[in-house]
Amino acid sequence: MKRLKIVVALMVCALASSCALKPISSEYAFIKTDLKNVGPEQLGNGSVLIYNGANLLHTADNTARLNIWLDEKPMGQIRPGEYVIINMKNGTHHFKLLHIDMVNMRSEHDVEVTEDTRIIMAKPTITSNKLEVTNILPSNFDKFEYAEKR
Repeated sequence: MKRLKIVVALMVCALASSCALKPISSEYAFIKTDLKNVGPEQLGNGSVLIYNGANLLHTADNTARLNIWLDEKPMGQIRPGEYVIINMKNGTHHFKLLHIDMVNMRSEHDVEVTEDTRIIMAKPTITSNKLEVTNILPSNFDKFEYAEKR
């Protein structure tokens, strides 16, 4: 009986850790900036901040990592509590998001970028992914870090 409990515990641990998503290499140039200077007033006119708005449900079990493709090119992986700033031309852009939560959760989103587009929130959900232009930084943005290229 004790051996069965150990085997079950090991299987649960392996299953929980198998949700880690391997990062993809970015083909985009990120704009490195100091966190003190980041704000909606410094963005716009092509400079767009994209952050991972994952909630506690996904950060607790390592399923909050998002691989993002922008206009059919890999943008990279954004982990929870991370952001990137990229230059985007005005017009419609096509995003593909992927996170793993036992299975691959993929979604596709079209976003219209204008000179007023400043902040985009991407986040994993229980059944898919969500991407929306918010133009508002999250309340805990002071804890966010710039996503390094992996």
